[in-house]
Amino acid sequence: MNNENYNHDDEEGIDGYIKIDRYNPAFIESISTHYKDILVQLGEDPNREGLVKTPERVAKALLFLTHGYDLNPHAILESAKFKEDYSQMVVVKDIEIYSMCEHHMLPFFGKAHIAYIPNGHVVGLSKIPRVVDAYARRLQVQERLTNQIRDCIHDTLQPIGVAVVMECRHLCMCMRGVQKQNSVTTTSAFTGEFLKEKTRTEFLQLISSKLS
Repeated sequence: MNNENYNHDDEEGIDGYIKIDRYNPAFIESISTHYKDILVQLGEDPNREGLVKTPERVAKALLFLTHGYDLNPHAILESAKFKEDYSQMVVVKDIEIYSMCEHHMLPFFGKAHIAYIPNGHVVGLSKIPRVVDAYARRLQVQERLTNQIRDCIHDTLQPIGVAVVMECRHLCMCMRGVQKQNSVTTTSAFTGEFLKEKTRTEFLQLISSKLS
């Protein structure tokens, strides 16, 4: 996605991360026009009070929900990669996920649990959720999303092993199709030491446990 000529709404968080909402006026106008036509096709009046600004709101929402195309997940990890003599498992669990199914463009959401075993380098812990967001804020399928997160951490940090488990609810299953509201989809991806049953079992126990 081309970032030139964007209007920026910047907000700096407590960890130095800057949230940038990018609204390219040309994209907004183009997407809004299409959504106005869609409202007409659905039998609605796009000029009535409640819908006058809806096409523009939808356009901005779509650009925000897919802003991961503008992010470089590898660069996010590289920005906080440090040499450290630590070789035990590092686990970040219960990372919130919000993404869009590429088949129906309906949301799916849930949690990711991620671990890696360092091999001379560690990464700032906040960067792992940033990587999740960078891939999740695109049109996705859960299986690909799981693998992309695993591969990014593996390729950038070169750890002894990486583990990713993801649990999500898909609105395309809840609201249409089979309409099963309580179904949860779980995917997993492993490299290195996590391909061994003992290490993988330890990881699964850690993400299932509750701290007292």
